[in-house]
Amino acid sequence: MLSVLLAALLTQTAPPVQARQQGVPIGRGDKLPTVRLSAPSGGWTVDRMLLIEGTVSDTTVDPVVVSINGDRYLMRTEGGRFSRKFPAASGKNIVTVMATNKAGTARAQATSYAKVPPVPLKAILTSDTDGVYTDLHIYEPTDASSAGDTLDVKAMAHVYWADTDSPSGGTFFLNAQGGDFDQPAYGPYLYIHRAPPQGVYLIATNYWPSGDKAHTVATLNLALFEGTPGEVRRRVRIPLATPGTTRVLAWVNILGEGQAEVYVPSADPKPTGKSWPENLDAALKELQANGDSGEGEGGY
Repeated sequence: MLSVLLAALLTQTAPPVQARQQGVPIGRGDKLPTVRLSAPSGGWTVDRMLLIEGTVSDTTVDPVVVSINGDRYLMRTEGGRFSRKFPAASGKNIVTVMATNKAGTARAQATSYAKVPPVPLKAILTSDTDGVYTDLHIYEPTDASSAGDTLDVKAMAHVYWADTDSPSGGTFFLNAQGGDFDQPAYGPYLYIHRAPPQGVYLIATNYWPSGDKAHTVATLNLALFEGTPGEVRRRVRIPLATPGTTRVLAWVNILGEGQAEVYVPSADPKPTGKSWPENLDAALKELQANGDSGEGEGGY
């Protein structure tokens, strides 16, 4: 009898894993898809924005996976078509688009060389879940916020989805695909600054799920002085679960002369150098107390 029970237990099938837990959704087709890139077409460009556009034969594949110089993003498809512009890196831009269905993964690749000035500060935020908002929030330094050895967080310029105008000249791109103003899903949200003033920047995300989406993982790809010998790249991945929660992803300290320092609270020891404000923790508490997340609730 015992052997019969053991055999029964061993042959039981495990409960199905919910789609949310399986990673990137795959298409339903049984034939390996074909990916075609109409842009970039290769060669040289002087455009500051790099168009990634094409088609995938299996129209059930949504999203496709896009890699730009190794940074990975998810891009929505509509009827097998995808299109989105990204800030071009100075020099080589290797673009790979991958589409996966039941038959496997297909890919297409193109390389474009951009004759554009290097971008000193670029932040791209994505998530791994459809139907959620992982909003990007940028706090820029001002003359008032950077005075002295402490940081006045209330005096920083707040750039986000409802106020995309940067007083210092940064550019904020909403998650606009297919002509929509700002749709939930994977992103990306983009922020670039081609002449960032010296001082401390705060990069954060605010999470708003919808329907049965309980949690997600946000990914920040941060590049400083991209395309130069002093290039600095950081990738920050952080889980989000509580609606309305704002999480700090990174502090960026632009020092000038092609130099900058990055502090990721979830991964790095707290900076103690003279170039950093002495009150980073207190500044965060003050921001939380003011509920200045742009969404109504704090929760750092």
